[in-house]
Amino acid sequence: MTIRKVAAVTGGSAGIGKAICEDLLARDYEVISLARRKSDIVHPKMHSIEVDLMDRAATGQAVHQLAHQFDVNTVVHNAGVIRAALLADVKLDDLDALVDLHLGCAIQLVQATLPTMRTQRFGRVVLLSSRAAVGLATRTSYSATKAGMLGMARTWALELAPEGITVNVVAPGPIRTDMFFDVVQEGSDKERALAASVPVKRLGESADVARAVSFFADPANSFVTGQVLYVCGGTSVGSLAL
Repeated sequence: MTIRKVAAVTGGSAGIGKAICEDLLARDYEVISLARRKSDIVHPKMHSIEVDLMDRAATGQAVHQLAHQFDVNTVVHNAGVIRAALLADVKLDDLDALVDLHLGCAIQLVQATLPTMRTQRFGRVVLLSSRAAVGLATRTSYSATKAGMLGMARTWALELAPEGITVNVVAPGPIRTDMFFDVVQEGSDKERALAASVPVKRLGESADVARAVSFFADPANSFVTGQVLYVCGGTSVGSLAL
């Protein structure tokens, strides 16, 4: 049976999310971006749903719309926010917001699309975690919720494997995106020093992450589930100081 590939990508309007959308379109997917801004990708198979994914009620409405308009069988939860702070300055409101975005939104999205995956006996779920899941200074809320994705994905992988649905995680390291440059000034000595500290001696690009996502999303890769792929230039096996 030929599977019609339909992917929902959160945060698909910029950075890594946009690169994921472009890569999936090139692989003949129908793609729906869920983000605060409409995607500027011009393609007959590209669609947008504008939503603030940190708003639980709005996200609920958006995923309801998504499930009724499209037969989504591939979910890529990419949207993320950092909210950096040393422990003494961590705000619990920030933790709550990141729980909603990184974990709650993933649950809402997969719950909405699960009926289609079950009917098709096929599904791919890819969660975007972070190298910070293994620890990074100033990332209490971010690391906690990104690490939470790993346990959640492994649990879902066990639950859904008998139904032809795989669940995997891509965990990027330092990737040159607008969010990265919010923390490290582009072209600065700090950026150059950080690149030099990465074992492969460069920073990552959004396309590096997109290729990893496409591997997990590929219908042919049905024997890979519950796994985490660090796209980090080797920093997950060493140290990283931002």
